[in-house]
Amino acid sequence: MNTNQLGRKEQEIMNFLHQRVFDNILQSPSASENLKQGVRLTIMRMEQRDAEGMIQYYWSAIIGTEPSIGFAAKMRQEGFNRFEEALEEFRVRFDDNFLRS
Repeated sequence: MNTNQLGRKEQEIMNFLHQRVFDNILQSPSASENLKQGVRLTIMRMEQRDAEGMIQYYWSAIIGTEPSIGFAAKMRQEGFNRFEEALEEFRVRFDDNFLRS
């Protein structure tokens, strides 16, 4: 993770997602390499955005683009939490007040 390149808000979002979604997959010996590769790609794409862009990316994944729908299904099939499982906490924690703070 590019911790020293991210701002405070971006780091807070990424820490949350690492804890709730990403690290369980990346550290699991049972996760497929394909799934781990997808998570690394998602992390890379998110870290190229500012906090607002990260939040938009998250919601786009929840709404479901064709690739994100298939990826979420693969995560569920392999028994891992998806963005959807962190939805309520994400919505409360990373709202407009967070972006303005």
